[in-house]
Amino acid sequence: MVDLHTLQERQQLAERRREEAEDIRRQGERDRASMERHRASAESARNAAEEFRRLAEQARKVSDERRAALETALEDGERLREAGETARSAGEEARGEAEDARHAAMDAVQAAAETLQATLDNMRVVEGMRRTLRDIRHANAQDADEG
Repeated sequence: MVDLHTLQERQQLAERRREEAEDIRRQGERDRASMERHRASAESARNAAEEFRRLAEQARKVSDERRAALETALEDGERLREAGETARSAGEEARGEAEDARHAAMDAVQAAAETLQATLDNMRVVEGMRRTLRDIRHANAQDADEG
């Protein structure tokens, strides 16, 4: 036969086990709820990470486009610098040629002035010869009148 005291102890033990089982069940529900919150939080973190990854990819694309634009601008600047250097060289050559042309024009003006001076001198000589010839004719005419 089973002792009443032992039966009460078994009932108390069974009650404690039921309570422990209920506590474990409640803890399991709390853990499940906590896991669900963590799962939702993890999902939110994954979504945020995916958004950050997408934004980082867009930023890389923008950075690449800016780098390409900067390289193009640098290349354009180099071409413009080369064109400027070519224009500067051409300008220097043109200045040199203009200076040569100016000297040639000055030489031509000097030559024309010398030619005009020589023509003037020749005209003076011719005028002097005309006077002399007139004087000789006038003297001859007087001699013929006297004689």
